[in-house]
Amino acid sequence: MSNYKTGLDFAKKQDANDPLSSYREQFHIPKDKHNNELIYLCGNSLGLQPKSTKNYINQELEDWANLGVEGHTHAKNPWLPYHEFLTTSMSKVVGAKPIEVVVMNTLTANLHFMMVSFYKPTTTRYKIIIEADAFPSDKYAVESQLRHHGYDDKEGLILWKAREGEELLRYEDLETILDKHGDEVALVMIGGVNYYTGQFFDLKRITKLGHKHGCMVGFDCAHGAGNVELNLHDSGADFAVWCTYKYLNSGPGSLGGCFVHERHAHNKTLNRFTGWWSHNKETRFKMRDEFDVIPGAEGWQLSNPPILSMAAIKASLDIFEEVGIKKLNQKSKDLTAYFEFLLKELGQDTIRIITPNNPDARGCQLSIQVKNADRALHDKLTEAGVISDWREPDVIRCAPVPLYNSYQDIYHMVEKLKNILK
Repeated sequence: MSNYKTGLDFAKKQDANDPLSSYREQFHIPKDKHNNELIYLCGNSLGLQPKSTKNYINQELEDWANLGVEGHTHAKNPWLPYHEFLTTSMSKVVGAKPIEVVVMNTLTANLHFMMVSFYKPTTTRYKIIIEADAFPSDKYAVESQLRHHGYDDKEGLILWKAREGEELLRYEDLETILDKHGDEVALVMIGGVNYYTGQFFDLKRITKLGHKHGCMVGFDCAHGAGNVELNLHDSGADFAVWCTYKYLNSGPGSLGGCFVHERHAHNKTLNRFTGWWSHNKETRFKMRDEFDVIPGAEGWQLSNPPILSMAAIKASLDIFEEVGIKKLNQKSKDLTAYFEFLLKELGQDTIRIITPNNPDARGCQLSIQVKNADRALHDKLTEAGVISDWREPDVIRCAPVPLYNSYQDIYHMVEKLKNILK
């Protein structure tokens, strides 16, 4: 969509014509001390709570109270196979086949479990490529894997950097790195959507490039899952991990998800850490059998699942199942383009959007760089009723989430920013 206009009337008209506008009513919108709804643009850090979440969790609390251990088999949603209730919906969200997806553990734990299997260093091929400004947790995780295998964590880490004076990464620079170091690289591990700039990488292009040089390829999709169409299966990536508390609205610290491409589904020789939940479901409770791994992503599970967290995930995924990632992605592009339009209309030479202006190379996040600003600007926005995210040294991250943000949210946020900048 194009032909945006300034003014509140335009925003109201867009909301009136938005086929997804009613979903906002399904979420709790935080309010200020005067009971006015805040403008919540922080779904890239923590998604809002669906109103249905409490009922989903209460169902499990009631079954636990009434059934005790029998809830594993006799609860309304039996606990033993509970993770399976999430698989199909989650696979649609990330563009994968059900056999390729499992909900388990938390994000960085899953990244380590994936690297146990897909980071296979040798004396000559042991280096790892990540983006220079990767989310810190990713950097810490890969550095620790290098140390764990006996390598120097600085010498073994290759950073894909932006060019001088630029924020966005160029694929030709990654190609240059791999042309030079490809035979030394064991793993390419990139954040699918960069947390700082909001740049959505071409996963398929990166995967092809990595595989061409004999590297394993994985992605941290924490800022991509529920935000963009990841198409993980078609990307060809060996693995991916993500959290569910951002765009997937499952609550603080909730479980993460894993993708393992189906070409690895039946490979029992892959090194992995194991536990009883990755053992053949038919014989799991015989206790004394030798380990027999489940095919597919389920074969990377270790422990029986935490049901209360999964209930919150199920509440959100049922909404995603109803709407569909394609419709959400289209509204996301429209909302974000409108946001970009209004920011540019401010005519402020102090403001620069560092997120790509190509809608296919970003999600719903815009990273706004404000010249000579410090956190005081962000604090003033917060005081004005805008919940956004400050990242050092000078960036405000705002995410107009299509499930619960409106055009009027965007309009009012930009108006507040304009008044503060004056």
